[in-house]
Amino acid sequence: MPNKELVPVITVDGPSGSGKGTICQRLAQQMEWHFLDSGALYRLTALAAHHHGISTEDEESIKVVAAHLDVQFLTDQSAGIKIVLEGEEVTDSIRAEKIGLDASTVAAIPAVREALLQRQRDFAVEPGLIADGRDMGTVVFPEACLKVFLDASAEERASRRYKQLISKGVSASLEDILLDIKARDERDMNRTVSPLKPAPDAVILDTTKMSIEEVLEVVLDEAKHKGLR
Repeated sequence: MPNKELVPVITVDGPSGSGKGTICQRLAQQMEWHFLDSGALYRLTALAAHHHGISTEDEESIKVVAAHLDVQFLTDQSAGIKIVLEGEEVTDSIRAEKIGLDASTVAAIPAVREALLQRQRDFAVEPGLIADGRDMGTVVFPEACLKVFLDASAEERASRRYKQLISKGVSASLEDILLDIKARDERDMNRTVSPLKPAPDAVILDTTKMSIEEVLEVVLDEAKHKGLR
């Protein structure tokens, strides 16, 4: 077993739509490090439960599903990150709005978070890990070399999500997306276990008026200052 404490980790936390997913994928590609989309683990748990006919209200069964997730994050320099659940690529299907809402419900279950905690830490292997989530810097990797917290206004995040869905030919309502984002923020920031908040030593960036390239440049500069590049 590798010593996890010796493996460098960069955590990027923030609410849905803050840009952390894109930033983390770009970081993983440029630095050639491993990638963990922790939010996807909750989406994957929700999707696996759906596939097996298990209600997100059945906490005991959901815990078992979480503990036995068979998932891989495959980094592709040209196609980005591919997510494979039980041998099936589910990169796009886990992004459905319904799965996202169920994932937020699942993430609020303490037993599920406990079941996934060690699974997340096991992703930290050489040469390093880029961890994308909501409590990566506060709970999962509190000793991370670099912690980043990305934020943006709810309106901007809803607009980004709306444009993303429309570009994929998916029918969407900007008003509904905004309401969903605000509801998700409320749950994530006020849950009793691992609430969404920046780590005390995190670099906090408001990405509302920043491009992906601008955010990436700031984070790469921070990584360079930490001797990670």
